[in-house]
Amino acid sequence: MNSKKVVLTLLCVLALFSCADYNVTKSSKIIEKKYYSSSGFALIYEDAHYKQNIVNKKIDNQKIMVMHNLLKVNTPVQIINPDNSKSIETKIYKKAKYPPIFNLVISEKIASILELNPDNPYIQIIEIKKNKTFIAKKANMFEEERNVAEKAPVKKIEMDDLSKDEHKIEKAILKEKKFILVINDFYYEVSANNLKKELIKKISLDNFSVEKINNNKYRLLAGPFKNFNALKTTYISLNNLGFENLNIYRK
Repeated sequence: MNSKKVVLTLLCVLALFSCADYNVTKSSKIIEKKYYSSSGFALIYEDAHYKQNIVNKKIDNQKIMVMHNLLKVNTPVQIINPDNSKSIETKIYKKAKYPPIFNLVISEKIASILELNPDNPYIQIIEIKKNKTFIAKKANMFEEERNVAEKAPVKKIEMDDLSKDEHKIEKAILKEKKFILVINDFYYEVSANNLKKELIKKISLDNFSVEKINNNKYRLLAGPFKNFNALKTTYISLNNLGFENLNIYRK
């Protein structure tokens, strides 16, 4: 065998091994889409909001309409009122700009269906998987479930004299949940406390706190606030300092 044939043979062998290696290592990974989910306050639309440039687009308050600043038009979503578990499934009607303290803009009709408290319009919004059969509907508790829930016994701790603590129990049941602002997470506790001190100086508020999540995570919080109006001023102040997309939760 001459030298040319030897070289050609070696090249063919190398090419085969290269192809084999490529076929073995090549793989196609399917990355599952992360669906949007968030909790916060809804802006119940008014024409005055558009005139005052609070929101840059209009909607019809007599119809089921939603605007969002991130989700695309026609994205199916579920909006839930955590206070009464009422929910509605619809689609994003428009993409709009509005203050970051709000999670979305909804029509008055949606607010009415969900029976939102205008002073505390707290909602949850969840993006629905597109391969799910989608029907715009109002989701309410079935009457049978309601009857079961109403008849279900409430367990109480037995005491020697329940009458003395009856008033305390009623007050505890009626106690409203309060709102917490999540400012940021830190690896070191000292970092969270340093920012806490700076914010106390810059904002006329002293109810900042640092919560230990685990050994490597410390969370800086503001609150609790009794309602949306109490929270709004602090949120705007933090937003003006450069803190954007602050998360809000209730406890």
